[in-house]
Amino acid sequence: MSSLNLDDFAELIERPDGGARRDAEERRARSAVPPGALGRLDELGEWLAAAQQKVPVRPVERPRVLLFAGDHGVAELGVSARPAGGTRELVRAVLDGASPAAVLARRLGAPLRVVDMAVDCDPQELPEEVTRHRVRRSSGRIDVEDALSAEEAEAAFRAGTAIADEEADAGTDLVVLGDLSVGGTTAASTLIAALCGTDASVVTGRGGAPIDDLAWMRKCAAIRDALRRARPVLGDQLELLAAVGGADLTAMTGFLLQSAVRRTPVILDGVVSAACALVAQRVAFRAPDWWLAGQASGEPAQAKALDRIALNPLLDHGVSAGEGTGALLALPLVQAAAALAAELPVRD
Repeated sequence: MSSLNLDDFAELIERPDGGARRDAEERRARSAVPPGALGRLDELGEWLAAAQQKVPVRPVERPRVLLFAGDHGVAELGVSARPAGGTRELVRAVLDGASPAAVLARRLGAPLRVVDMAVDCDPQELPEEVTRHRVRRSSGRIDVEDALSAEEAEAAFRAGTAIADEEADAGTDLVVLGDLSVGGTTAASTLIAALCGTDASVVTGRGGAPIDDLAWMRKCAAIRDALRRARPVLGDQLELLAAVGGADLTAMTGFLLQSAVRRTPVILDGVVSAACALVAQRVAFRAPDWWLAGQASGEPAQAKALDRIALNPLLDHGVSAGEGTGALLALPLVQAAAALAAELPVRD
């Protein structure tokens, strides 16, 4: 389907440094704080040491919030509480500093970047630095047609890998990954159901802006129809993303894989980033070692994907706003783990 060879990622991605992790464990054992007293903070500190290949760990001082944006044609079926084509308003709220993610990012001192992959608006309505990677205007209606052409899927995937390189080259030491989309949870749930071999009803949730029962039934039917189109292409992950993913999900998958190549840790947010992580795991089995699940969003598809990837969410506060909000709440926890691992005194 494409000149891209995704098999290369399986060779390029290495696990975080096991020797550094053991050194971090040994250093922690010499601390005056009793073993187990810091709970998962110890585990996070050791994970960071392995990712950074450094003991004691460096502080997490240059995090970045990265939100991939795109509309989905399947939203025309009334599967979302937001109107079809409404992603532009979500993007504008973030750029204006008026969304939950923007408020938290500002408070935490984490620069926020929005990447438009398929927002359904004229490109001139958004800043050029937001739209420069755009592949198309909205993704196709996945219940009856492909989300992307083969060429568009490759372009979106390559955009994601290029952004991962940009962030690594800029010195970003941790990425908080989220999405801005209308219809994105429908596409994400389709991917998860296809890869986990489950029925549509098992993965259909209520979305970030909760939907009523009739909308849930429409969403379940759309996922069921999309699954019929997804199953024949399960052997080719890029073809799968083109069939039932979308430009934003395809770019996020490329970003996750290339971030693992570049040894950049990532905190996942909700069901959309979990779906992309599940696709990326199918490409390169070592890639999930570079990711954390920031929060449990309450979406059944996210829980199924994280279970398959073997990632345990750091937080469970019932946050379903999306946009990276839940993952941002986990950022101070990771920063605290780094500070404790680096600064607690140890015995000789």
